[in-house]
Amino acid sequence: MTHTYSPQPSSNQTTTTEPPARRHTPRQVAGLFIVAVSLAVSLVVAAAIFYFGFSGDGLGADGAGEVRVTNLVIGLTLGLALLLAGAGVVHWSRVVMPGPDVVERSSDDASVPAQRDSGAVRGARLGRRKLIRNSLLGALALLPVPAVWALRRFDPLASTGRERTAWTEGVRLLTDVGYRPIRVSDLQVGEMVSVMPASYLELPDEGPARLNERAKSPVMLVRMQPDELSAAEGRENWHVDGIVAYSKICTHLGCPVSLYDRTTHHVLCPCHQATFDLADNGAVLFGPATRPLPQLPLAIDDDGYLVARSDFTEPVGPGYWERQA
Repeated sequence: MTHTYSPQPSSNQTTTTEPPARRHTPRQVAGLFIVAVSLAVSLVVAAAIFYFGFSGDGLGADGAGEVRVTNLVIGLTLGLALLLAGAGVVHWSRVVMPGPDVVERSSDDASVPAQRDSGAVRGARLGRRKLIRNSLLGALALLPVPAVWALRRFDPLASTGRERTAWTEGVRLLTDVGYRPIRVSDLQVGEMVSVMPASYLELPDEGPARLNERAKSPVMLVRMQPDELSAAEGRENWHVDGIVAYSKICTHLGCPVSLYDRTTHHVLCPCHQATFDLADNGAVLFGPATRPLPQLPLAIDDDGYLVARSDFTEPVGPGYWERQA
């Protein structure tokens, strides 16, 4: 005859129970996570479409005021999304994470049901934690979507707006003050004049397009003796009777270069003292700049005015990560 031993439960048997209110907590936390990230993704992507959708330059067509509104919407949306996500984490940590409630049982017959109840609560708790974990991982997986949408504008294949300026073949050079076309006879040897492209005047008076061209299209026109020039191969015909044109945007950090020494033909950037030689293809002589000033090829139109042969053959301004030269 086989005897089995079953320990008698104590008079104060402890079991685990779960309050009914806590059963709904995992769904609440998961809902907060999903709403937070859905809000962030939908509104930020919508703002990005608005921000980039009106022009190829990456700015809204209505100008800086619309950009400020868009940035405000993005900031408020992300702030609300982070608030909801934080509320979900706090709710999870305060209600779901603590151990099971302990309730006293005095009945000797309650030992087996107590064990069953404890196992059921543990199983339910693990299942709900899995729900929260999966919803949190799903939310985190969606977070990069707005960043990818915005950062796509840095893809050199997505937009070449930063590579171009308003200078094109046949565009006249106009004085920066008064916007007058320039003839060769208007410049004396040793003189420097700041100029803008005539196509600049065709841009809207308000809005980012004109501001962008004002930032990247300025050119300094300098006249020296033709025999003082040391033109690189392929640039022999880029000057007109000793008149050369270079971008005024420093290749270090984009400051305007304008301090010209007519004796040495050197030009100095006032921000960080980068020095360039305009008689030697804009080469860097001193300072933090590592690239020469881009040169604008020049020609004369049928009316005797100076015009551009083409746009700059290299990007103007400071370097950025995808620049090849």
